[in-house]
Amino acid sequence: MAEERKKIWSEETLQAVEKLCLFDDDFMSLVFERNKEATEYLINTILERDDLQVLEVAGQKEYKNPYFGGRVIKVDIYAKDSNGKVYDIEVQRSDAGAIPRRARFHNAMVDVRMLNEKQKFKEIEDSYIIFITQNDVIGEGLPLYHVERVIEETNKKFNDGSHIIYVNGAYKNDDDPIGRLVHDFGCVRSADMYNDLLKKQVHYFKETEGGRTEMCEIIEKIADKKVDNLLIEKIKVVMGKLNDTAEQAMEFLDVPKEQWPYYKSMLQ
Repeated sequence: MAEERKKIWSEETLQAVEKLCLFDDDFMSLVFERNKEATEYLINTILERDDLQVLEVAGQKEYKNPYFGGRVIKVDIYAKDSNGKVYDIEVQRSDAGAIPRRARFHNAMVDVRMLNEKQKFKEIEDSYIIFITQNDVIGEGLPLYHVERVIEETNKKFNDGSHIIYVNGAYKNDDDPIGRLVHDFGCVRSADMYNDLLKKQVHYFKETEGGRTEMCEIIEKIADKKVDNLLIEKIKVVMGKLNDTAEQAMEFLDVPKEQWPYYKSMLQ
């Protein structure tokens, strides 16, 4: 039965799993989800602390926009510590995915959910938006970049409790905690990693039968979603150019009729 299960996966899927590292957001979310110890190591290392305790961790947490039609975000890792502070941790291979205005938007989406209707503004906890980028998007060669609001005239911190941190994934220094962390994020084999907590998780998902099965399923779901999104775009183009209905567009594109309700629901 195990042999039959292995044969399901295409060579492309297996190769995609082989190439995964912690700079891939879906894989990173899976490795850290509900893993408080690994998340504590991650956040403590970035904040240069050793006492932070994580109470809650979730991967791919969605923040819905309160405004109709507003943009939704899905954070790679959401964590909350024992003091109520919230951490939104993102990994980015692409520089375009870590622009300052995206950090601003994430900050706003996290903050807007931190107070209930009758709470006072002083009760809002600190929030940390952390981008772990494969490249040095700031470009100064430093391991960390801390972004804080300051009063320009006095050069003193505004102290509003919002913090943005960029972690330079291109930083090379294996004698430095950040250097070792980003080294591990770039590893495709657990044997090459420094941290035992991360090594254990990566080993399970990439190098055991059960973990590889989970990863293959995720990879194929992602591939299917990309195909679906591409077809949806084609349907929209045909509808726009020929002034067709969704059904006419799908017929033109030879979409099987039994799939029409599914794709029509995605157009709404």
